[in-house]
This record gives sequence, C-alpha cells and structure tokens, in this order.
Amino acid sequence: MKDTFKHKGLRKQLVATLVAKGITNAAVLEAIGSIPRHLFMDSSFLDHAYQDKAFPIAASQTISQPYTVAFQSELLEVKSGDKILEIGTGSGYQTAVLCLLGAHVYSIERQLELFKQTNKFLPKIGYVAKRLIFGDGYKGLVEAAPFDSIIVTAGAPFVPKPLLSQLKIGGRLVIPVGDKEQIMTLYIRKGTKEFEKHELGNFKFVPLLENKS
Repeated sequence: MKDTFKHKGLRKQLVATLVAKGITNAAVLEAIGSIPRHLFMDSSFLDHAYQDKAFPIAASQTISQPYTVAFQSELLEVKSGDKILEIGTGSGYQTAVLCLLGAHVYSIERQLELFKQTNKFLPKIGYVAKRLIFGDGYKGLVEAAPFDSIIVTAGAPFVPKPLLSQLKIGGRLVIPVGDKEQIMTLYIRKGTKEFEKHELGNFKFVPLLENKS
C-alpha cells in the first residue's frame, strides 16, 4: 500500500483541524502530518483515515482519534531521547508518533493478535520501538524503569500504582481514568511519594484489560 500525494494532502487538512482544536506543539503536529495513518487501518476504512475519528481495528480495539493522540502526546512534553512506556500498543499509531518525537519507546500490548501484528508491521514501515512486549500493562515494566513518561492509551478504572512508582522524579503519567467515560489525567512525580495531579477533560477509550498470562 502506498502513501500518495492525496494522503499527504489529507494529512495537512487533519493537522489544520488539530490546530483549530487547540493543539500547539509543533513536533506533535509534524509527526501527525507525516505518519501515514491509513496504513494502520483496515482497508475498508481507508477513505476515512484522515478524519478526526477513532476506528475499529483487530481484537475489538480501536485506533484512537488523532486529536486524542495529539493531546496525550502534547501532555507528555517529549524530549528527544526520553524513555517512554506506552500501555496499549494497539495499532502502533501512537507508538509511531512517539518514535518520531525522538523517544525510546517501550510498549505493552495485552491482545496477542494485535501484539503479533504490530510487532511485524511497525518496523516494516520504518518505526522501531525500543521494545514491544506482550503482557499486562497494569504491572508496567519494572525491569526497564524508571521512565521519563508513561502513556496509557485505554480507559483505566483506577490508576495502577506500579505505573506511578516506575516514573522518574519529574516524570509524567498521562492516563484516562474512569469506566464508561474517562477523565484525561496527568500526574507529575514531584518526589518519592509526592505527585501533582491535573484533570484535563472527558474522553472515551476502550477499557484497559489486565491479568494476561
């Protein structure tokens, strides 16, 4: 499948939409503008790939709305070389954005079908994460901790304590918290046991699943 001039034009329109919705981080906008989102989606959705909407992917999951991806990415304040843990690899679209921002990405996926698919697909189109893991995102990745940032791309009913403990001092956790609807929440680690919390509006995500052996 190709990335055509038409696709590139549609991405420019998508970036303009995100700017109009309040996204200001130039690096995030540049990443969204350069990643061929249509390659991450089922062919039946190709005509809609650059709409600002979420769409179904394998294993009853979704590829997130571009605004949501941009919003979460902006909150992370990624610097080149940051070590970032992503909970919920999914299609790999958010992973690709983080890679383009210069992060060393560790990403955990609970759905085996998606893990296998994305593990092969991402390097094929030029986005190489530091490590993709099949496992339980609620546990984080203690052997690679601490992280500069952690991003959760599914709705969590609560904030898993291992994720908070695996942040560096000054590190940022971006997580949508709630059941049917989630509140986008930012935690900034200020000390060993001290966290600054910001609630940043309502979003809808598929649920974060756990206990995958």
